[in-house]
Amino acid sequence: MPSTAIVLAAGEGTRMRSKRAKVLHELLGRPLMGWSVEVAREAGCDRVIVVVGNDADDVRSALSGTDVECVEQTERLGTGHAVRCALEQAGVTSGTVVVLSGDSPLIRPETISRLAGRIDGSCACAVLTMTPPDVSGYGRLTFDETGQVTGIIEDKDCTDEQRRTLMECNSSIYAFDGAALAAHVGEIGHDNAQGEYYLTDMVAILRAAGLPVTSVHVDDHTELLGVNSRSQLADATRVMQARINRSLMDAGVTMLDPSLVWVAPGVTVGADTTILPMTMLMGDTRIGSDCTIGPNTRLTDTHVGDDCVVDETVAISATLENHVDCGPRAYLRPGAHLLDHSKAGTHVEIKNSTIGEGSKVPHLSYIGDTTMGSGVNIGAGSITCNYDGVNKNHTTIGDDVFVGSDTMMVAPVNIGDGALVGASSCITKDVPADALALERSEQKMIDGYARSRRDRLERERKGQR
Repeated sequence: MPSTAIVLAAGEGTRMRSKRAKVLHELLGRPLMGWSVEVAREAGCDRVIVVVGNDADDVRSALSGTDVECVEQTERLGTGHAVRCALEQAGVTSGTVVVLSGDSPLIRPETISRLAGRIDGSCACAVLTMTPPDVSGYGRLTFDETGQVTGIIEDKDCTDEQRRTLMECNSSIYAFDGAALAAHVGEIGHDNAQGEYYLTDMVAILRAAGLPVTSVHVDDHTELLGVNSRSQLADATRVMQARINRSLMDAGVTMLDPSLVWVAPGVTVGADTTILPMTMLMGDTRIGSDCTIGPNTRLTDTHVGDDCVVDETVAISATLENHVDCGPRAYLRPGAHLLDHSKAGTHVEIKNSTIGEGSKVPHLSYIGDTTMGSGVNIGAGSITCNYDGVNKNHTTIGDDVFVGSDTMMVAPVNIGDGALVGASSCITKDVPADALALERSEQKMIDGYARSRRDRLERERKGQR
């Protein structure tokens, strides 16, 4: 049966104390609502509809490039009203409809599949429930003698006895028979303190229509935790962090302290790789086998091959082939491409450049907009001067070139295969293959200058007394 997921993402989230909509705050690099959208897709939903409201344009922008449908709740009149907007604007009248919260990022796709599976023609609604250690603040479910759900009582409306005895809590995640939902959603009223249309009222409405309502219990209550504040966002991050890291370790990755490693969803890491503390792997990052990553490393959209060492490195949209040694304290900017057995050492910055096979930029250097051949050695403190104030210019360095320390290569410039460049040179002209390029002024010496300077300073010091 075709299924539709409706993700409620119209709220403001005032407890976040933020200019941004709550659902745009990120958990491990993915917006909160993005987790709900992804889990709906993984659970097999044919359509995903996101109800936008607060910061609607920004929320739509975050979903651009996807096949997610957006509908707008121009007036925020409650969850029941939001679902009604989605049904009417998207034309949903049948199939299974799953309602998800845009601020509940921890739910698993198999849980959604299990919930949706209860809508099999014998049930009009299934409520996802939990029993958290602290039930205060949650709506409580009531049941009849057959185990069918009879109602949901909000915490503030519970009697003292109900608070003591009703332990099954509403997660605010539901599955509905689409036809039954479309037929009865208009019956939700707003005679309550907030003057809002609550989706929880659908339980009583469907029961009054003679339609059965059931529940699906989730043993791990953390899976259904919502995010309403910065502290709850941190709590949810820790749960997802532990879940992802446990999966990686089960697949053969070593972590000395998993609590100090942050891995975004979708990142892949090969077996026998070790991830050291204070490491963040974000975006479309892929790491091969037998690597050591970290400590104090952040890789974003970066691809690392096998048998690499990446120590105290920040890399963004970079590629490291196999057997590459990087860091400590290296910065690989977009377009940095290090070929097999190459090295980017201590305090090295590389941008939009290819470092050839076996080539080394060991320390204190900047390489930008450069194509470097194989077997090159760049001395300490050397830079490619790629920007003339208007344009970015290119440097080409051939195979087996040796560049001495403290050398400036002023682009555009080409250094031929096998050339030698003397230390402390400023190279402004092309260097032929196998040539020696040397650019220095003649060293001058003035005998006794240092002594006379000290004497002069001493006389001046005494004269000031």
